[in-house]
Amino acid sequence: MSFQHFDATMESRPIRDIAYEQLKHAIITGEIPAGSRIVETVYAEQLHISRTPLREALRKLERDGLVEYVLHRGVVVRAFTIHDIDEIFTIRNAMMMLILPSVVQNVTDDSIAALRGILSEMDKAQERADSDALAMHNRAFHRTIESLSDKRRILRVIESQEEFIIRFAALSIASIVRRSNAHQEHHEMVNLLEKRDLEGLKTLMHHHLEESKETCLKAVSEQRF
Repeated sequence: MSFQHFDATMESRPIRDIAYEQLKHAIITGEIPAGSRIVETVYAEQLHISRTPLREALRKLERDGLVEYVLHRGVVVRAFTIHDIDEIFTIRNAMMMLILPSVVQNVTDDSIAALRGILSEMDKAQERADSDALAMHNRAFHRTIESLSDKRRILRVIESQEEFIIRFAALSIASIVRRSNAHQEHHEMVNLLEKRDLEGLKTLMHHHLEESKETCLKAVSEQRF
């Protein structure tokens, strides 16, 4: 496993924050699997930092629920539970609903055109049943919608759940490919945005997000990663 080398002359953020972000990414993506021990001496050497900022990063990861201190073992990467996944999706979905009024208020003809361009690529991926391409374009589609909002604090909360969502969605994207009505809903979202139909968009988005959550939870419960 390799991490980005820290260069104090190039990086203005605290080292503990950079270490936290790199470890968080490695844990969420599965590069550091659940059950792995985080040995301070080993990871401090790999990250090219001292043990003090590493410990601070680990404390933050513990607050996130990504690692835990186990007697006689030290710091261990936690496995995600169905409850964890349900909570993460619930947070993200609730925040998405909160930004929709500002999304409708700020949508422009250019942003509609950008969304339709992404949909064109999603159509091709759907036809090929290319789950990797569909997952990539799906995130680009939803990020483009999110970017229309000016609710920066809410957007930061959504962003904080992003890596979790990407990991869990990757487990269920194949079933989403088969659920073609989910893709059709993306087209309907853009049509509603173009009409500035807030109530229609709220109804459709709520259904879309909740269906995606349930699809993912079902896929995860069957795989038990």
